[in-house]
Amino acid sequence: MLPFLKMFSFVVGHLPRAFVMAIGPLIGALIFSLDKKRREVATSNLRRAFGPSASNEEIEGIGRKVFSNLAVMFFEFLRLPWLDEKSLDALVEFEGLIHLDEALKKGRGVIMCTAHYGNWELLGFSFGLKGYPLDVVVREVDNPKFEEFISWVRTRSGNRIIYKQKAMRKLLTRLKENAIVTILLDQNVTHREGFFVDFFGTPACTNKGPALLALASGAAIVPAFIRRTSKGHRLEVFEEIKYEQTGDRERDAEELTKRCTKFIEDRIRIHPDEWFWVHRRWKTRPEPGKGLETAKG
Repeated sequence: MLPFLKMFSFVVGHLPRAFVMAIGPLIGALIFSLDKKRREVATSNLRRAFGPSASNEEIEGIGRKVFSNLAVMFFEFLRLPWLDEKSLDALVEFEGLIHLDEALKKGRGVIMCTAHYGNWELLGFSFGLKGYPLDVVVREVDNPKFEEFISWVRTRSGNRIIYKQKAMRKLLTRLKENAIVTILLDQNVTHREGFFVDFFGTPACTNKGPALLALASGAAIVPAFIRRTSKGHRLEVFEEIKYEQTGDRERDAEELTKRCTKFIEDRIRIHPDEWFWVHRRWKTRPEPGKGLETAKG
């Protein structure tokens, strides 16, 4: 299976970019029309986030662009193994790498705060190819054959994969080695795994792991996002998100989780069509009696 997938990736990955940018939106529009379940998840999420400030036409327009982005991203993912630094520089404009350099100089490692935004797979691949290899925390794909192929693509630029299950000890070790750990912080988690923090006006159960990891290691938290431009993509690295340790570990972790989530929300608000609205972000709800049960949804 792996040789076949590599061959398929080679063929599709060498299609002209103009063709990909033309056919991707058409496929995205078709899926938007046919996949009622995911379309309804996306539009429901958008209505929850933007409420009466966005019309039904605007909501549908954003939803269509989301599906277009995902379709184009499928083709772009297959192109990743065949990128070199020269072709990367023609495709991706980098901004703010100095913030990552400054954080690494502290020697305690970096936790990269990012999200399923723009082409997040290209973001990770770009850092590796640019000489900033990442340790990327992911959930293992159910099908082992596809997992083998996806991991092969993701590690082609020098990145490492760390599977989510029981990852904390490995991550602490890597941060001590001044590695860059990347955790996408915008997905729903269980009550045990997260804090309920505000996200577009509704409490969302958000992974507490990155905050606890930062507090335990002293690592810098550096946001990075990639978005589409008329010429390709722009990858932006921002100043680190400062945090304090008061001695109350849970409270400090919750406050840091709020700050990271707020940063992600602010980026999404600028380009809402770049985010992964097809995910049920507010699926986990507060337990009765916890003070948040009156929240929307």
